[in-house]
Amino acid sequence: MLVSAAVCPCPPLLVPALAAGAAPELDAARDACADALGVLAGSRPDRLVVVGPAAGPQDLEPYPQGAHGSFRGYGVALDVTLDGTPAGPGRGEPPTLPTSLAVAAWLLGNVAWSASPIQGLGVREPLDTERCIKSGRDIAARDERVALLVMGDASACRTLKAPGYLDDRAAAFDAEVARALAGADTTALAALDEKLATELQSAGRACWQLLAGAAEGTSLDGALLYEAAPYGVGYLVATWS
Repeated sequence: MLVSAAVCPCPPLLVPALAAGAAPELDAARDACADALGVLAGSRPDRLVVVGPAAGPQDLEPYPQGAHGSFRGYGVALDVTLDGTPAGPGRGEPPTLPTSLAVAAWLLGNVAWSASPIQGLGVREPLDTERCIKSGRDIAARDERVALLVMGDASACRTLKAPGYLDDRAAAFDAEVARALAGADTTALAALDEKLATELQSAGRACWQLLAGAAEGTSLDGALLYEAAPYGVGYLVATWS
């Protein structure tokens, strides 16, 4: 059963070493993510499942605790492992984690997560809504007390300089997601338009709909901790508990 969830964005710039001089611009987002992880730890889960968008060949790719990720592809010799330990210098090991889960591993290491075992799951975008909902249900049924860390960004079309350029539909899409996350509204998340999310380059839609499936039948309360689009990409941090 799902007892708590945290929703965090997954840009590599959340890792200060990658952001360099621009790191302070996302300090508020990092603080909100740390607060969200505190809510997860406080729920005393039997297992933490970390889900994030991935580009692998499989629709759903599992990653065990201790799986390795790296930010060397971004020019920084920084490695992470999916086990709650702090990041360290590059060790030369072949990375396996997709970027979204590597960012999650950094967040977990930043708070020294030790509240429960961890399991990762890469979610290929785009994955149809029905499959996302079913996968969420399956995850919630695995243990008596399951927590979810859900990585994903909203639209990438909020400004002229955004990765997807400016799209007039983006602000309304992001606002709807923010409302759904703030209200722990599983129906609204499940109703997100797959085609629109893809056109707006939202990397979070499938993972949010997986959350909707996992939270079915629960009575969790939502809280929106952060909402901004500093680089023309919607970043949201929320908790359900």
